[in-house]
Formats: sequence, structure tokens, C-alpha cells
Amino acid sequence: MATRRGNGEAGLGDHHRGSRRPGLTVWAYCDTSALVKRYVREPGRRKLLALLSERSCASSALTPVEIRSAFRRRVHEGSLAATRLPTLLNRLAADRSHWTLVAVGPEVLAVAETLAATHPLRALDAIHVASAQLFSARMPAPPLFVSADRRQADVAGAMGLTVRFIE
Repeated sequence: MATRRGNGEAGLGDHHRGSRRPGLTVWAYCDTSALVKRYVREPGRRKLLALLSERSCASSALTPVEIRSAFRRRVHEGSLAATRLPTLLNRLAADRSHWTLVAVGPEVLAVAETLAATHPLRALDAIHVASAQLFSARMPAPPLFVSADRRQADVAGAMGLTVRFIE
């Protein structure tokens, strides 16, 4: 499983905001439903912002694509002004350079396929749970799995991840 932070490899021992002791990064694996709240005013936004101020963010490499899609869908539906889109996309580009993105390779896909066969998950939700499981297995301290999707959060919890559901 490859992870990338900005343009380099993820440092597992980096000191970062939210660290409880030097040399240990405190992580949150955030799915797209949670991260969209960083950019769009909706319930749970304050909770997400507080959490991200204390923890480093990891997510799937697919997340920036999903967020862009969510923005475009909201513009199409009329719940987001098209004039805000350039600003939001610039913020997303700046933020993603600070995230650790888990590559969607054979290992993630194999776990996601098993999850999809045994739980009522959408494909991308299975990829998020699989990515979080594999990321968590490589961390000295388990990250929170942060989601605004109840079904996905329930499966993540059933798979042994520590879940923070954000409405």
C-alpha cells in the first residue's frame, strides 16, 4: 500500500499538529462525506474543522476526485453557486498537499472486494473502508475513521476501526 503526502512518502513518525507526544502523528482517516464539510456549510462542519485542527488527515487517493464531483453536482443542483467553485477548488488543491492519500492498488482493491461481497456498501465506500483498514494497520496508534455516511461508518466499526460519525 503506497501512501503519499504532498509530493513525498508519508512519514509515519513526523511531528505534526495534534501530536500528543513528539514523534507521533495523530491521524484521522476522513472519507469524502466528511471532508466535503470542510468546504460546504452543512451540519457537522464545525465538528470536522475542530477534528482536523487536532489531527493529520489521511484519505483515499480517490477523495479529491470525489470532492470535485460533489462540488460540480451541487452547482448543477443549484445548492452551490458556480461563482464559488474556483475558490473551493483552490482551497481543495492547497489542502490536499497536506493530506496523506492512500493509493488504490491491488491490496486496497482486494480488501474492498471482500467488503463489498459481505457488506451492503457502495464501491467507493468499500474502497474507503479498505484504505482506512490498511492505513490503520501500519500506524503505531490507530486513526479515527471519520465519516458522515452512517452505513459506511457502521461497517468500518464492525471491521474494528474507531469511528467518529459526523452528521
